[in-house]
Amino acid sequence: MTDPITWADARETAWAAGYAAKPAPAELPFAEAAGSALAAPLTAVSDLPAFPTSAVDGWAVAGPAPWRIGGEVLAGHVPEPLASGAAVKIATGAQVPEGTDGLIRLEHSTVEDGYVSGPTDREWREAGEEARHGEELMPAGTPVTPPVIGLAAAAGHLTLPAHGRPRARVVVFGDELLTSGVSGKGRIRDALGPMVPHLLVGADVQASIGPVEDTLEAHVAALREALADADVVCTTGGTMVGPVDHLHAALAEIGAEYVLNTVAVRPGFPMLLARTADGKFIAGLPGNPQSAVIAVVTVVTPLLAGLRGLPLPPLRTVELAEDVPGRGSFTHLALVDPAGRRLAHHGSAMLRGLAGAAVFAVIPPDDAAAA
Repeated sequence: MTDPITWADARETAWAAGYAAKPAPAELPFAEAAGSALAAPLTAVSDLPAFPTSAVDGWAVAGPAPWRIGGEVLAGHVPEPLASGAAVKIATGAQVPEGTDGLIRLEHSTVEDGYVSGPTDREWREAGEEARHGEELMPAGTPVTPPVIGLAAAAGHLTLPAHGRPRARVVVFGDELLTSGVSGKGRIRDALGPMVPHLLVGADVQASIGPVEDTLEAHVAALREALADADVVCTTGGTMVGPVDHLHAALAEIGAEYVLNTVAVRPGFPMLLARTADGKFIAGLPGNPQSAVIAVVTVVTPLLAGLRGLPLPPLRTVELAEDVPGRGSFTHLALVDPAGRRLAHHGSAMLRGLAGAAVFAVIPPDDAAAA
């Protein structure tokens, strides 16, 4: 087994591998582009707004007072020009009539004998106030968030230039695993099969495969089945070299090469990432639940970000409420609650602490975090 890569280098390496393998950009519907990155600048197809738009409910008036009321303007309609001395009721978002000199807010207006009065102001958005036709709204590389999608729609787009959502599949290894019932007689319920697909944010997750028998032949067959319709395959268990750990031999059988093999982190040391000859990825997650989740955040999340053209997800700083011990020369990812306190039930095989955690606190090698 090779020397483990550092935790920080593992994140960088996985992201770089994904970014280098990202698919060619395409014009994608908003739902498919969501969560990706713009592959080209987003520009305005028309002025934004396309016409003068009222910012208030009230009255549009022209010329000097008094203003005789002569109808109303609703959103979605093109109004007639407004003559001097005339007023029309206007709704928020409606097109301001040509010739309008000011708007009176509804709550500031007085109506009497067919006339309206009140203080006026230019409370409308001019055509092109937010953007002009052809103007760049967002640069290439911008993450496609819900507000970006809304901006694109308002600016006249139906699609966005982006990298498609990678297809992912989970393969669960282990004769000892049950998919229903309660643990007993040497067998345990599978927790990772139901959990891991929901951690693969940004991927189109296909149906899981397994539990797979603990034989080399079954492992090879399961990997080939998963790779037939997935770009990223996440396996659970079998990443060490025990008597029924066949993942490494199965990877060799299908001709996959390691991107990284073991990471200097606790929990999660025996994680791996491999790449097939046709550019697909296999992420080997350890079988213990906390180790598996750490493998996802260390390797799979950066890999998926790269495949979508996104930057490496940044780390944020958290203030801990108490000292958290390090793990010698290894990085320690410690479960902490929203108040920065280390949780009980934090063993690698435990799920209770994981379920109550807010974040993993990253404790650098040869260090302990001070409160």
